[in-house]
Amino acid sequence: MHDTFFLLICVIVLATIFDFINGFHDTANAIATSVSTRVLSPKTAVLMAAFLNMAGALAGTAVAKTVGAGIIEPSCVTQITVISALLSAIIWDLITWYFGLPTSSSHAILSSLVGAAIATSGAQVIIHKGVNKVLLGLMLSPLVGFLLGLLLMMLLMWVFGRFPVTRVNKLFNKLQIGSAAFMAFSHGNNDAQKTMGIITMALVSYYNLPDFHVPQWVIVLCASAMALGTALGGWRIIKTLGVRLVHLRPIHGFAAEASAATVIEIASKIGLPLSTTHVISSTIMGVGASKRLSAVRWGIGGNIIIAWILTIPACAVLAWVICKVITLFV
Repeated sequence: MHDTFFLLICVIVLATIFDFINGFHDTANAIATSVSTRVLSPKTAVLMAAFLNMAGALAGTAVAKTVGAGIIEPSCVTQITVISALLSAIIWDLITWYFGLPTSSSHAILSSLVGAAIATSGAQVIIHKGVNKVLLGLMLSPLVGFLLGLLLMMLLMWVFGRFPVTRVNKLFNKLQIGSAAFMAFSHGNNDAQKTMGIITMALVSYYNLPDFHVPQWVIVLCASAMALGTALGGWRIIKTLGVRLVHLRPIHGFAAEASAATVIEIASKIGLPLSTTHVISSTIMGVGASKRLSAVRWGIGGNIIIAWILTIPACAVLAWVICKVITLFV
């Protein structure tokens, strides 16, 4: 009963919903800075981000393979495991979206997957090497993003510091369009692949497939769902990242987006699932700190960090509970 075709369809539907919410929740990753600096109108920024999220999602499957086959033993996964993980991540994303907190959909789905797997088959199903690799990337990427944003901003200020502000703004009004596009592409490339991995994991479990291969229809489905979610936007989080965290001008937005997109794109090429939310948030703080530490509203930043820390245990426990409850009735 646990591996009926009906449950597989439930997994695909829930995964599509999660990918849609991921795009909706994480729209701010790609466009918050360009909207706050008024380089792009909200409508133009959202449409551009939606298109490039889709293009990025179609660009590779290395992250999908890490998520689907490198964290828990595929042979121990049931459809209930995947359903529980998806429900947990969806609930967490909606709660944090409501409060305007830019938490990580990546943390949510990966920790939920671990929690649900433990509930299904015990802790022995965890592939510790893969989990440690993911945790290392998730923990180090904000630090790398902060430092890269800080250093790039310092370099730009050294180069352009003596130029008239109006001339600098005019130049970076154009350059930031490119950095926002790069950010949107990299976001789709990393984040949509996580859902591809989840769906493929369910297909491998149901059909008892010998190899982990992401079908083309899964790639297109996930790319489309994320693009649609992005097109509808998540304005609460855009306000937090682009307005409340630090005051930005076009040169700051360019530095933050270029730094974040570089970190994310490199990670995607090597199959490392990062939190795009954490990376762009940390680069924004790094850029703000380049002016002076007080330029960053550290109270807002502190709330964001607390939400980051809570995501992993909260989602793991929530997925464990959901899995146990579903198992009682299915």
